[in-house]
Amino acid sequence: MTELTQEKRAEEQEIDLLELARKLWRKRIWFYKAVGIAVVLGLIVGFSIPRTYSVTVILAPESVRTSSSRLASAAAMLGLGNLSTGNEVDALNITLFPDILASNPFALELYNMPVTPEDAEQPLLLNEYMDKQRQPWWGYILGLPGRMIGGVMSLFSDEKEESGERTIDPFRLTKIEAGKLKGIKGAMTATVDKKTGITTVTVTFQDPVVAACVADSVVRKLQDYVTDYRTRKATEDCAYWEKLYKERQQEYYEAQQRYAAYMDENKSLYTQKSKMEAERLQNDMTLAYQVYNQMAQQLQLARGKVQEAKPVFAVVEPATVPLQPAGPGKKMILIAFVFLALVGTAGWVLFGEELWKQLKEKNSSCS
Repeated sequence: MTELTQEKRAEEQEIDLLELARKLWRKRIWFYKAVGIAVVLGLIVGFSIPRTYSVTVILAPESVRTSSSRLASAAAMLGLGNLSTGNEVDALNITLFPDILASNPFALELYNMPVTPEDAEQPLLLNEYMDKQRQPWWGYILGLPGRMIGGVMSLFSDEKEESGERTIDPFRLTKIEAGKLKGIKGAMTATVDKKTGITTVTVTFQDPVVAACVADSVVRKLQDYVTDYRTRKATEDCAYWEKLYKERQQEYYEAQQRYAAYMDENKSLYTQKSKMEAERLQNDMTLAYQVYNQMAQQLQLARGKVQEAKPVFAVVEPATVPLQPAGPGKKMILIAFVFLALVGTAGWVLFGEELWKQLKEKNSSCS
């Protein structure tokens, strides 16, 4: 009995599928129309979105453990013991690169950088170029109310926005500055492979030359940003040891001069008192020299720490001007519109049309 019931269910499913297929085939004209409309809309959308160009730079940072071992070797040569940092990790490591690119301070460093678009004769500032980037036609329509309100409010405002290389207050940004910074930050992305440390920085703009120029500047500023952070403490320590070194050097020179002057004045040391005084001055000079020598060693080690703290990034893939646009993918947009049209039409034919009829019958019966 169970086998017969299973066979009946299989036959009923086959009948249902055939009936659905016939139902769709009877409405094939609808599919033709939907696909035609989808193709037109897809082409309009695809050609309305401005072209963008992406530049990708790949960085490979130096291992921190290698730097620490070299520093420990230098300390051992100076007789300062083992100063190996082991597996110590920096507070600012490569995993924070995406957050750095998405921060306002980093974007502000690029705000007034000069760029020269491909078709431009003279360079302009990056924030000025952001105003020249095109947007789809629906962007102008959606932004029209905001521009109208802003224009009306500007008539009653005494403040005037200054264009160009204006001093920006990061604590109090204007709406225009915040919008441009958001656009600059949105054009930059970074991904980090935590296992290998390989960092991929991608910059996307509507002009290929601007994209390559900004990508090159982003990499250099990112290196400077990380270098400044990692060397700041070591530089402060180096300045401290250099100050102590100069102070101990001056004390040693003064003790040396006192001892030399006393020996010149008392060439013949006949009395015990003069011998003790000469010995005391010599001990002071020796002690001052020992302290001075220790400060010199510490200063050399501090200078080595400054050099070791500087991160080294090997540029595996440098920035180059792209020849082909990265987007929009017109083919994918067209395929997506056609797919949505087919799915939507099929859903309407199979389910929507019947539901609509039922709703109309209910409304007519209620009235």
